Amino acid sequence: MLDTGHPADPPGARIPPILEGFVKRAVLAALLITAALLTPATAAADPPVRFATFNTSLNRPAEGQLLADLSTPDDPQARAIADAIQRIRPDVVLLNEFDHVPGGAAVEAFRTNYLQRGKNPIDYPYAFTAPVNTGVPSGFDLNNDGVVGGPDDAFGFGEFPGQYGMVVLSKHPIEEVRTFQHFRWADMPGAKLPDDPRTPEPADWYSPEELRHLRLSSKSHWDLSIRIGGETVHLLASHPTPPNFDGPEDRNGLRNHDEIRFWADYVTPGRGDYIYDDTGTTGGLPEGERFVIVGDQNSDPLDGDSTAAQLLLNAPRVVDPLPGSIGGVAAALRQGGANTQHRGNPFHDTGDFNDEAPGNLRVDYVLPSWPLKPLRSGVFWPTGEHPVTEASDHRMVWVDLLV
Repeated sequence: MLDTGHPADPPGARIPPILEGFVKRAVLAALLITAALLTPATAAADPPVRFATFNTSLNRPAEGQLLADLSTPDDPQARAIADAIQRIRPDVVLLNEFDHVPGGAAVEAFRTNYLQRGKNPIDYPYAFTAPVNTGVPSGFDLNNDGVVGGPDDAFGFGEFPGQYGMVVLSKHPIEEVRTFQHFRWADMPGAKLPDDPRTPEPADWYSPEELRHLRLSSKSHWDLSIRIGGETVHLLASHPTPPNFDGPEDRNGLRNHDEIRFWADYVTPGRGDYIYDDTGTTGGLPEGERFVIVGDQNSDPLDGDSTAAQLLLNAPRVVDPLPGSIGGVAAALRQGGANTQHRGNPFHDTGDFNDEAPGNLRVDYVLPSWPLKPLRSGVFWPTGEHPVTEASDHRMVWVDLLV
């Protein structure tokens, strides 16, 4: 499951000095993970449960196109994504950037035509998907270009409602759901609202009327109660906006921060009292509940345009299993560019981005809470050829937990 092979170095290639220490630690970590994978299972009464997150890039430029592509078993990108899932075989997995189709038809087509086919079919009897904010018209000029309409003026950037949606697949029952699609950004105490640098007034990029309607989630935030044996684990799923594609007002960077902060407040006793869900129920996660935060946070703890992921890593009871791969190290060495200046260890990278800026980053997370116990973890980043590296610019992250 973990590919520890090394790519052949081209003539004259050498490891940049800034990466030498990273490489040594990555090799040691890979050996430890390999040893763990080869160690017999513990004597626990229940087997570990594998949680995963995967930005699949199964988004399409037009509404209905993804469903059409998944209606036959012939789409090469979907086959590559399904093959990665079949190899890693998570018990519970969040799929980001999977266009939402009302009624779940695209989810069912993916399960039937891709996941349940091939040499290693896998079945997920439980699934959840719901509307998201991407592509939903706001009726306002949110990017302040003088024109109302288009993807930049939607509640979340998108060409049509549901583009870049989310799906959860599970082998365990999904019993209760809280969604926070309509929570307003301005209702977060101390929200980092953007400022228009052309005016003297503070935090005035959005008008008061816009703030009365503008939602925090660029897609949505979901709390799914998953029943595993005799325990309930809350899967906290989201996909904050990328912290770029804006101007000096940094509206996307600030929104990314507060979308991430939402979960940090939600799991911190006494800090989530302001939160309300789409049914009007208020409050954060009850104290002591077990949870796993999953998703493409579009934030690296040390590098890139957002380091807001630190809010999650420092939240109460959150455990960072530090998943990684030799493939991430190999890619950083091969691609160079911004990767040679990063402070973070490329062993933990999960996104393969532009070599010049921002370089490869750790942006996808599976973060359990104590007393859930991580046994093994990894990032599926093959060092050799595999179609998944062309199918998505993200890699699947997985963690085995004793529940």
